[in-house]
Amino acid sequence: MIKKFLMTPGPTQVPPQVLSAMARPIIHHRTAEYSQLFARVNDNLKYVFQTKNEVLSFASSGTGAMESAVVNLCSPGDAVLVAAGGKFGERWRDLAAAYGLACEYIEYEYGQAVDPGDIGRSLDAKPEIKAVFVTHSETSTGVVNDMQAIGAAVADSGAVLACDSISGMGSAEIKTDAWHVDVVVAGSQKALMIPPGMAFVSVSEKAWVLAEQSKSPKFYFDWLKARKGLSQPQPTTAFTPAVSLVVGLDAALGLIREEGLENLFGRHIILGRACRAAIKALGLELFSPDDDRSSSVTAVQVPEGIEDSRLRTLTRDKFGVQLAGGQGPVKGKIFRIGHCGYYNYTDILVAISALELALSELGQPIQLGVGIAAAEKVFAAGVA
Repeated sequence: MIKKFLMTPGPTQVPPQVLSAMARPIIHHRTAEYSQLFARVNDNLKYVFQTKNEVLSFASSGTGAMESAVVNLCSPGDAVLVAAGGKFGERWRDLAAAYGLACEYIEYEYGQAVDPGDIGRSLDAKPEIKAVFVTHSETSTGVVNDMQAIGAAVADSGAVLACDSISGMGSAEIKTDAWHVDVVVAGSQKALMIPPGMAFVSVSEKAWVLAEQSKSPKFYFDWLKARKGLSQPQPTTAFTPAVSLVVGLDAALGLIREEGLENLFGRHIILGRACRAAIKALGLELFSPDDDRSSSVTAVQVPEGIEDSRLRTLTRDKFGVQLAGGQGPVKGKIFRIGHCGYYNYTDILVAISALELALSELGQPIQLGVGIAAAEKVFAAGVA
């Protein structure tokens, strides 16, 4: 028997309390019972997003919410700015192209963080830019961009700042209001600890002004429709919601409330530190930065002479730990260990143990146990 451990940056492990909640009999979404549930979920989403603004919910993947940001903030031909250093930052660029926007594109190498100064200089040079699209936690590389500095660079301009925090929300802190982030996108299957199928968008007053002017084609992802549903005496969605996922989200957000945001982010910082310490002790090279912002995903360079697919297949099929591979130009060159959401020290130790055993079997000259020992030292210190 192989006990399986999902250590990817999404989907992630789902707490048993959430699974139990989702197994309850289905309820109808146009009832007072559902509206009470939905109102509680909305309040708790604001808590996690650290915002006073409404958080809209859609039955979609995170990409759907990203698309909603593009079509609600912009009209065809509008000037926008995209800054990207990874696969999911590039998605903003591709969405802008799909809707006929004039995209100013700042490209960074995979593994490099966005320079807030570049954004500020681009806005100074092109004041007609209406929206800036960036990624908070770049899932493909493990890099977490400095949203506080980026927010400061955009705040005094006429543009709105839209950020993909799909793998960051709930694991890598983002203070939506305090950091002047007008639009934040999140997904259900990362640190929010439920299965794929829901996406969320917080919208500032500055962003609502653009949404009310937008002439891009839209129907299902129309923010005005979504806001109207939230404003009803019994809050609801414009279209049929993913009811069981909302029930699960209610349970997951309850767990986050119980833990508290300070402890939540502190736990993720420790997980990231421990994972990185283990990787370095094994003599492997990190691809993601060695800093506390990288608390959602640890990206690791595949050792020379080791085939990525063989390594990850062995960790999965023989040792029961599912890791993620690289994407785009780093496919086959890195692997990724996810630790955003329902993870603690035992998960990291299991993942490192499986990695050590697989590397050893493939002939990598490592000493078994050194990665685990390094991670344990971090956990023993226990200070975030």
